[in-house]
Amino acid sequence: MNKIVRYTLCALFPMTTLCAAAPASSPFDGTWHIELAKTKFSPKPLSFYIGQNWYHCVTCNPTFAIPADGQDHAVAGQSFDTYSVTVVDPHTISATAKKDGKVISEQTRTVSDDGKVLTVKGTSYSLSGGPASTYEATARRDGAVPSAVHATSGDWVIEKESASDNGLTTTYKRNGDELTMSAPTGETYTAKLDGSDYPVKNAVGWDTVSLKQVNAHTIEETDKRNGTVTDVSTMTVQGPTMTIVDANKLTDRTSTYVAHKK
Repeated sequence: MNKIVRYTLCALFPMTTLCAAAPASSPFDGTWHIELAKTKFSPKPLSFYIGQNWYHCVTCNPTFAIPADGQDHAVAGQSFDTYSVTVVDPHTISATAKKDGKVISEQTRTVSDDGKVLTVKGTSYSLSGGPASTYEATARRDGAVPSAVHATSGDWVIEKESASDNGLTTTYKRNGDELTMSAPTGETYTAKLDGSDYPVKNAVGWDTVSLKQVNAHTIEETDKRNGTVTDVSTMTVQGPTMTIVDANKLTDRTSTYVAHKK
């Protein structure tokens, strides 16, 4: 989020046309808070397993496998460049992601005694040195319990999630034909609604953004990392409510979020 958490999702501002005079205010201007209780998560399962002391991330794009020995191992094509996995006990594992030697996320995953529910607790750290954000997710098992692997292994469908306020809050401000986004965790950008790529600062999962106006109340945002599209988000504002449909292009997962203006 973040791109939940992304990790934290980004919202945008509409404008009438690129060449028109900017209105006094935009319906997107202000501080918005995502209400995770109203989120419709993708029904597509997330899949991973630990077998023969190796961790395999099946639904990562690209997929990767590393020894589950608690040591940092290099991975390619992710938002992090090293990953470590530790088997804590028969029902729990922990994982740490780093970028340029700096911890960007820590996570524990624990499966219930009946093997049907996975609880994930995590912390995401800001690249800017800002405050960390925390989250907790619950997922149900999809399919049978696999054999000869760690109990947390399998296919999991996210059902609910909670997070600290700083990971769910984003502020937007329009200045002429420029739109500025800032988050309490340090992510920020200033971009024009002209479809061009603009840099994003202090974000882990994406480094450029492009914005396009769909209509007076809807904006499309495209996020990229190293030139590859990671997400396309369509955001629509109706009064104090913003609906964000986020399509993750790397994992083919689409989720719908609801945010309210504070």
